[in-house]
Amino acid sequence: MDNTKRVQKAYDYFKKGYNCCQSTVMAFEDLLGLDHQTLLNICVGFGGGFARTRNLCGAVSAYAIVLGLYRQHSQDPQQDKTNIYKEIQILVEKFKERNNTDICGELLKNVKNLTKGYVPQVRDEEYYKTRPCVKFVTDSVEILEEYLGL
Repeated sequence: MDNTKRVQKAYDYFKKGYNCCQSTVMAFEDLLGLDHQTLLNICVGFGGGFARTRNLCGAVSAYAIVLGLYRQHSQDPQQDKTNIYKEIQILVEKFKERNNTDICGELLKNVKNLTKGYVPQVRDEEYYKTRPCVKFVTDSVEILEEYLGL
């Protein structure tokens, strides 16, 4: 699948109402070895900066899920963690180079009428006009695809 198709797939998932993590991960569904619904289920809690706490951006959290499923792992947990942490930190830095931060609340600091709590905002025309999230999703897909050499 070429980059344009992955970016479009992520964009489409976000516009259908899926969160940033789900949208990013689903762009790589063909590489991850899990069925569609399982991938969506794994990612569902990572929206809104981890369950709407506005912490780490869900599109950035997706790096750990994609790499964790995509990479071959040894039977050495210490080495596996070292390898994956290194890769994720490289990706996070690339995201921060584009967006200055990886924290959801900071990425959304200029969004008016940002709600709090655990209930997601309704995805309507106004939501999509005021939210920069789709940019963070597509940035993450581009960064991951470039890093993986796909």
